[in-house]
Parts: sequence; C-alpha cells; structure tokens
Amino acid sequence: MDYFEESLHVHRYLKGKIGIRNKIDVRTQEHLSLVYSPGVAAPCLEIHKNPASVWEYTMKSNSVAIVTDGSAVLGLGNLGAEASLPVMEGKAMLFRRFGNINAFPICLDTQNTDEIVETVRRIAPVFGGINLEDIAAPRSFEVEERLQDLGIPVFHDDQHGTAIVVLGALINASKLVGKSMQDLTVVINGAGAAGIAIAKLLRCVDHIDGSVCTPVKEIILCDSKGIIHRERQDLNEAKQKALNFTNYSHRKGKLKDALKGADVFIGVSMGNLLKSEDIQTMATDSVIFALANPTPEIMPEEAYKGGAAIVGTGRSDLPNQVNNVLGFPGIFRGALDARAKQITLNMKLAAAYAIADSISNPTKDMIIPPALDEIVAYKVAKAVKEAALKEQ
Repeated sequence: MDYFEESLHVHRYLKGKIGIRNKIDVRTQEHLSLVYSPGVAAPCLEIHKNPASVWEYTMKSNSVAIVTDGSAVLGLGNLGAEASLPVMEGKAMLFRRFGNINAFPICLDTQNTDEIVETVRRIAPVFGGINLEDIAAPRSFEVEERLQDLGIPVFHDDQHGTAIVVLGALINASKLVGKSMQDLTVVINGAGAAGIAIAKLLRCVDHIDGSVCTPVKEIILCDSKGIIHRERQDLNEAKQKALNFTNYSHRKGKLKDALKGADVFIGVSMGNLLKSEDIQTMATDSVIFALANPTPEIMPEEAYKGGAAIVGTGRSDLPNQVNNVLGFPGIFRGALDARAKQITLNMKLAAAYAIADSISNPTKDMIIPPALDEIVAYKVAKAVKEAALKEQ
C-alpha cells in the first residue's frame, strides 16, 4: 500500500478525522430546557459562585487542548498552523482512542513566544490540561516553563512523552543485557526538545526525594556539530544548561568519538548517520534506539551487524517501536483523574515504569509494548494518578 497516496484519499474523503458528539440527543422541549435555556442558568450561576465546580458541571474535567505553532511538525519542519492540523487531529484521535479524553486541536497562527503563552492562558479555563505539540526548541522550553502556573498540567509531549517512553524501553533493555541503569554511558544525538528532555529524565534532573529514579552514570549529548562540551562558543541557552547534567567527563569531538565505549545510543536527529563500524566501537551488548522518522539513524540489520544486542526505532513496521502513544493518553488520563496541577518528575517516572512493567517477560524484539496495546494507557493512568495523589 502507498500510505502517502492512500492517506490523502482518506483525509479528503473524511474532511478531517475528528468531530464533536452530543452526550444528550436533544429531541424534546424538556431536553432543550435542560441543556440550554432556561436550565443552563443553574450551572452557570453555580460555577460563578464556586469556580472550582466547573470541573463538575462542564467538559473541563475530560478535555485537553493540543496546542501547536506548526514550527516543528513531525520530521517535516516548520509547516505553519494550517499544515499542522492533520497531525493535531491525529493526536486528538489517539487521546480519545486510548485515554477516553476529548482533545481539541488549537493551531496558532503565530510563532512568537509571548503570543503563544498569552493565547494559552486565555483559553485555559475550558481545558483540564494542555498538550504542547510540534513547537520548535528552544521556544518550546520557554513556553512550557512559563505556563506551569496555570493550575492545570502543561506538558510538551515532544519533550517529556518521548523521554518517558525511551526510559520505559531502556529499563527493560538494560535488564536484558545484564547492565544496571546507574552503570550506563548514554550517547544522545539530537539536542533539541526531545534530546534534552531524555537527558534530563535519565539523569533525574529535578529529582524529588522518594522517587524511584535511578540516574544513568553519564550522558554525552551531541548536536549536528558534535559533542556538546564547555569550550564550545556556539551553544544556545538550552544546550549550555544541559552541560549541568551531561558530559561530566569533558569529552570532545564528533558523534562517532562519543560512541566509543558507550553502552547506549539514542538518536532523535536524522536518518542514516551511522554504520555497523560505528556500533562496533561501542561497549559489548550495546543498546540502540534510532528514533529518527521515517528513516532511523541506523537500520536494525546494520546495527545488529555491528554487534548491537537490542535495537529500537520509531517505526511501526519494525520491532521495538518507541512511540509516544504509549505515554501521553495514560499520562493525561491519570493527571485529569487526580486533578493534578502539574505533571511532576514522579508522575513521569511512574509512567515510564508502568510502560516497562507492561511487558512481563521482555525479549530482544519486545522490550516495550506494541503501540496499539490498549491496556498500557490504563496502567500508565493508574500509576500517574497514584503518584499525583501522593504529592497533593
């Protein structure tokens, strides 16, 4: 099947993939009087008297806004608001399918940080959570950080969703190769939103006492110019801050220099960067997560040829797909059910371990559940809710 051509046909036929349905079939005068005038005045007045009751009387308790500026759409780049809408509709479908959450695409015709923040603040009363999506770094970091005081969870899925699912996969992969998490040296290629978030989670940045986080020994973060180290003069603020929790050994050089002796490679960058010879320089029983889409940094057969023990990608047609759909529906479901005000480190860790624990007997080709496993979201939701309630 030509997925690109068929996808155009499906989207043209459906004219969008989502819609709005009524919870009451309004067919009688009594129905109309209940859901609209005059009956609707009662919940309006109740909410005015007690604003918190909006959670009880409206859609807020089960609604998420998917907010984007279209500046980093999939692997396609800066496509703008209109062209990002098909992706946001797809995301909304997954929220509903796996988390039973109503999600609404909000594609903003601005890429100004202040305007994005102000817009989200103004629409927040309608929603129980905000999922930031496909916003380019470093703008995505600032937008998310400035919205943490909204009183509802604000979560950039390209950062934290990716990081959570990667951690879930790595927990099981490390067990299979007989290595402890705290002994791992990890190379991350791609120092944008996803790469930095993965590094922060694996190093337990913002660690909270009592959490189950076990930081890896060392992370070497690389961008298109090579290893990020303290003597580089071309680093933006986000990359400079990343040096607080990466490259403690002060390594320099290119990506291939970073790989020498490393236990794990995580790619969130671009395809066809590595060959089997590069994997051969890594530690024995290396773990490769080549997550660039649609073409991984290295194809599984090439990585195995170089001696890799476990390989994961972002593709659904290959084993060990590291896919955010294993994370965000359950994370928001749990956060909404707990009426959490933020998604904290402990909640992220709970989600990662729930994903890992969804595989009772991990194997080389099954270190993480399939993306369409319906049970995972409910396990993640339960774990996230429990973690959130403990912190309230």
